[in-house]
Amino acid sequence: MSPTVPTTAPRATRAVSAAPSARAAAGRRRYGAPMVLLAPFFVLFTAATLVPIGYAVYLSLFAEHRSGLGFGGGETVFTGLGNYTRALGDAAFRGGFLNLAQYCLLYIPLMMCLALGLALLLDSALVRARRFFQLALFLPHAVPGTIAALVWVYLYTPGISPVIGALNSVGTRADLLGHPLPAVVNMAVWEWTGYNLVIFFAALQAIPREVLEAARVDGAGPLRTALSIKVPLIRSSLAVVGLFTVIGSLQLFTEPMILHGTTPSVVSTWSPNMYAYTAAFERHDYGLAAASSVLLALAAAALSFVVTRATRTRSGRTRPHTETGAAV
Repeated sequence: MSPTVPTTAPRATRAVSAAPSARAAAGRRRYGAPMVLLAPFFVLFTAATLVPIGYAVYLSLFAEHRSGLGFGGGETVFTGLGNYTRALGDAAFRGGFLNLAQYCLLYIPLMMCLALGLALLLDSALVRARRFFQLALFLPHAVPGTIAALVWVYLYTPGISPVIGALNSVGTRADLLGHPLPAVVNMAVWEWTGYNLVIFFAALQAIPREVLEAARVDGAGPLRTALSIKVPLIRSSLAVVGLFTVIGSLQLFTEPMILHGTTPSVVSTWSPNMYAYTAAFERHDYGLAAASSVLLALAAAALSFVVTRATRTRSGRTRPHTETGAAV
């Protein structure tokens, strides 16, 4: 009678060979669902962001040369960095960046301080009807930017503005459009303060109440609590709002474009975006428009990187101070 062959070894071999396939199936199940859910985002991101950026870079490398008086058509030629050199060498383009820098220096600190101050005021125990004030302060942002700009142009225009009429009636000769920078800053502050106030107020509401109670027990007053406890604890929200505000400020277009039709002090190249718009739709120089847009995008990326690094470094230096409660 032949001895019985044990079956333990083949079963062990089958188990070992099945282990990699089981792990591969588990990996597919683990990463398959997230990839399916993220696929629409990547498709839209590619179609709405990457493709237009690539096409703008492509256009910026070419220029159309017309022969004669322009009736014989034109020829598209490769210019390399020629359009970038033209844009950087144009005094109007550089002047637009100067106006933009002045706008950012006035608008960003003013809007951030106003939104943060109002948010701290709404978060305090002294304010009643918080919901009403939140809605009232947010309403300007709900108005479309073009409509808001038209309303402010009406208020700025002499002869029809009740504000100008009231100032003239008391002997003040006001010319709000003679210097357009404060007018543009005022329009942007009016539109975006309420939006950022809501973000700051939501961050303030997320602060643990125990921390604020401990500060009061230690003798901190409302102002001390606001500046030493609340503001450091919402520094991440301040950094995000500051970053988005910088990016949005570099895209300034609507407000000066509306003012361009009402006052000669706002020229068609007052901001870099207006320069690109004028080059594309008035001069039909799409290569120059694309090059100026790419330069503006690079400036926005560089400035965003600087703001991100600055806020991260400052947050890293002050975090232990805040966590230990030394700020109280």
